[in-house]
Amino acid sequence: MLRFAHKLKPVGADFLICPDNTIHQALPHMVPRSPLPWLHIAEEVAGEALARGFKRLAITGTRWLVDSEVYPDALRAQGLAYMRPTPKERDEINRIIMDELVCSVFKAEAVAYFQRVYARMRDAGCDAAVLGCTEIPLIMRV
Repeated sequence: MLRFAHKLKPVGADFLICPDNTIHQALPHMVPRSPLPWLHIAEEVAGEALARGFKRLAITGTRWLVDSEVYPDALRAQGLAYMRPTPKERDEINRIIMDELVCSVFKAEAVAYFQRVYARMRDAGCDAAVLGCTEIPLIMRV
């Protein structure tokens, strides 16, 4: 990512975006050496959630993302609360993403599983959900 940042600056880029949620774990190590500023996806989500009046967000995505502090740090910085799926739910969500969705396998059972997880988190006080993986919207409607 840093190599491409150095290639994009001379051709006129003003800032950089990485649409991969999970890789944002590397940004704190890379941004200080970057020739351009980076748009941080979790900070943008947190700002939009705050602007829309949400208070507590459910964080979903790959296990690596959900286990990280990418979203919790950004949400806390805006005064927002968050909730992660249970460890068992994280395992199944990760399995669905990696074994099914990235392979273009779309099953009704996967949709039902996500719906149950989101319903449980809604019942626990979440008023919005982070679909923190580009594959999740393939089966879940916003």
